[in-house]
Amino acid sequence: MKDERLITSLQNDTVKLTKLLQTDSRRRRKEGLIVLEGVRLVADALAAGARPVHALFSPELVDGGLRERVRGAGGTVLAVSDAVLRHAADTQQPQGVVAAFAMPAPRLPAQPRAVLILDALRDPGNLGTILRTAAAAGVEAVLLAPTCVDPYNPKSLRAGMGAHFRVPLAQREWDAIATYCSQHTVYVADGAGELAYDRADWSGRWALVIGGEAHGAGGEADRLAQHRIRIPMAADTESLNAAVAAAVILFEARRHG
Repeated sequence: MKDERLITSLQNDTVKLTKLLQTDSRRRRKEGLIVLEGVRLVADALAAGARPVHALFSPELVDGGLRERVRGAGGTVLAVSDAVLRHAADTQQPQGVVAAFAMPAPRLPAQPRAVLILDALRDPGNLGTILRTAAAAGVEAVLLAPTCVDPYNPKSLRAGMGAHFRVPLAQREWDAIATYCSQHTVYVADGAGELAYDRADWSGRWALVIGGEAHGAGGEADRLAQHRIRIPMAADTESLNAAVAAAVILFEARRHG
């Protein structure tokens, strides 16, 4: 890594900040920063135009081009020991790079056709997987109700595989969600719903609410929705994982879009 000094101290200010951003959602919001790990996630963020602030690189990382891309986009590049990299990372194997980026601030489209609303999701991995699915299924905006887990949790970012930079995502109160979706047919996924998901009308503007893993969507979602839809299942199957249910319904909606 040219003549850069190798950082070996866990007390380095940038290393300490990176670790805090991984573990403290309030610090992430205060600083307006998120942390990504691994070559692929960092490269995807750069390709999407995300602004890097700093990156901790292992001197063993072969992909020197990624370091230059971070520099070229205005980020500070620091060479760190493997022990420092593991300390700053959220995973056991951070794959050579841990980087801080400005928190995404996408502008929601004014008149989207397809909107996903997430309510009371508690598992960050599920949330990230749903965002990845939403991006693949052509969802144009994702709204997170106030009771959802932080979408920039490290586990959510890893599960999203870059989706946080590919689909507009916003955290909103329920009154703002209702206003944004006032011209949409709103469906809420519910195992006891009266309408099968493949009988719903996905041809116009629609919004789909996916609720939490344990108790589903809450009362605000029920009041907003015009229809409760279910996924018919074989006998003795209680429910599907929230991410799986979202995938089944979103790709059915895409088939009609």
